[in-house]
Amino acid sequence: MKLIHALIREERFPFVQKALESIGVYGMTIAQVEGRGVQHGIQLQFRGGILNVDLLPKIHIEIVVKDEIENNVVEQICTAARIGKPGDGRIFVIPVLESHRVRTGDVEA
Repeated sequence: MKLIHALIREERFPFVQKALESIGVYGMTIAQVEGRGVQHGIQLQFRGGILNVDLLPKIHIEIVVKDEIENNVVEQICTAARIGKPGDGRIFVIPVLESHRVRTGDVEA
């Protein structure tokens, strides 16, 4: 199994969610986070001055999937989240050794 961490633009989340549902992936954990990457934030004009915004709002998605569909999930996220500008996001794939279901005690490896 693999744990997929995706950091994407907030406005692209509905597209990513729909793309994942189209391949049968429904379970995910979502968090609203702030961060910065290569784009080093943005500059906004505010009341006659320039305001530097270093941390931009992002959506953090965590999904645990079977090894067989990992590449398809990553591809769907990339396709749905991409607009072609700096700040589109980042995806990390981490191996998962075991999964324990709290309610039943089932272990999946």
